[in-house]
Amino acid sequence: MKQNAEAPSRLPDVAVQPHLGGALDWVGMAGIVAPVRIDAGDGTTQAVHARIDAFVNLVRTDRRGIHMSRLYLLIDEYLGATPLSPFTLERLLRAFLQSHHELADRARIQLRFDQLVRRKALRSDHHGWRNYPVNIEATLGHDGFAVTLATDIVYSSTCPASAALARQLIQQRFAEDFPPAASVPHAEVLAWLGSEQGIVATPHAQRSIAHVSARLAHDAPLDVIDLIDRVEAALGTPVQTAVKREDEQAFALANGSNLMFCEDAARRIQRALDADDRLADFHVRLEHQESLHAHDAVAFASKQGR
Repeated sequence: MKQNAEAPSRLPDVAVQPHLGGALDWVGMAGIVAPVRIDAGDGTTQAVHARIDAFVNLVRTDRRGIHMSRLYLLIDEYLGATPLSPFTLERLLRAFLQSHHELADRARIQLRFDQLVRRKALRSDHHGWRNYPVNIEATLGHDGFAVTLATDIVYSSTCPASAALARQLIQQRFAEDFPPAASVPHAEVLAWLGSEQGIVATPHAQRSIAHVSARLAHDAPLDVIDLIDRVEAALGTPVQTAVKREDEQAFALANGSNLMFCEDAARRIQRALDADDRLADFHVRLEHQESLHAHDAVAFASKQGR
């Protein structure tokens, strides 16, 4: 078939045609799927499956839209070969703006992925994998460059009030089984303490979640695992992976040594993160998903002295 000599040599681009409208806060794409290389915490990098949202604003009121394909191709170029870091994200956002010269003066990107961390059991020699959801958002605009890191940390919380009530019931049962005038052999008391008759009540505990969001200070590294480790160390009872009986016993001991209301947990994390000058700001939301109540106990905390 003979090619039409009158066919245009360039493909039409209606986005740049004159158009009357208003400036737009953000325009872009959400849910882009791409592999991203992150710090694995052991000196190596880990490839993860990320979902990415990419945006620029649109300041030109005479332009209909932006060049979305340019954002997509830049993500593939910058994140495909370089490990994720604040430096990489800032370069990518600057490339977003350069690719939309005179159309935009602000850029934003958000990445969501799961970070796998190898964890050792509390006492046995076994190991297992923990999964932490990670959300990273970076912005570049008139106020400069900023990176926010967010994750969820699951832990166990044992209620101090319930523990006190359980101890009282155990004392009452002891007084009933061993009257004050009775001479009690040590072996008999020891056996009683190891029986269901002796430990007549136990405090209630629940799976709990710390939602942590932290804005990094200037030039601070993007260290997800370090943030997770500091929060877990402050709480003392993160959920476990591989568990044998000796590990379960160690976890029971940790719960008994770390009685906490949601307020206590929030203050523990607050103290741990306040001491870190790599964080410009942070916000924490604690959920203790009650085993006693049908509702949750919740506390919030943020950086002090802001």
